[in-house]
Amino acid sequence: MSEATDKLPREWIAESLRRERTRTGLSLSELAKRAGIAKSTLSQLESASGNPSVETIWALAVALGVPFSALVEPPTPSVQVIRAGQGPAVAAERASFVGTLLSASPPGARRDIYQIRMEPDSMRAAEPHIPGTTEHLVVATGRVKAGPAGEEVELGPGDYMTYRGDVAHSYEALAPGTTFVLVMQHT
Repeated sequence: MSEATDKLPREWIAESLRRERTRTGLSLSELAKRAGIAKSTLSQLESASGNPSVETIWALAVALGVPFSALVEPPTPSVQVIRAGQGPAVAAERASFVGTLLSASPPGARRDIYQIRMEPDSMRAAEPHIPGTTEHLVVATGRVKAGPAGEEVELGPGDYMTYRGDVAHSYEALAPGTTFVLVMQHT
């Protein structure tokens, strides 16, 4: 089971409320006032001890300026990996062609695509990029260890991963002639 599926929905809601309230810079008192709920109710919801109604969540979503789903969807893992040969694949009928969707672009995103060549013993430590940056990495040849500090994953040819690029992260070739495609998505 993933970390996201180990949590109860009220814990997802609590995390989402804290994240969105922090993002908007609102205090507990101000958000409660804007949503028309008691500050104690909001405090309970953020500590995952409250049991919110649809109406309460809806009022909070409106006050935060986010869709209802932003508060109730389970959190996505900070690092996602699709191993070579896995993922949703669709084959063509008249050609030897198989397309595997690795990541759909969210609305309003800008993506920069890089081809990277690395050799062992030359780890690249990257500082956080602008807020909202997500990186997508697909290994072509060799092996690479990459990801946010403390969450690095080893990948081989055809493996895909995605992770936040607005936190410290790194890339390290584990085999000679390592190449990969790096897509930086900015939202």
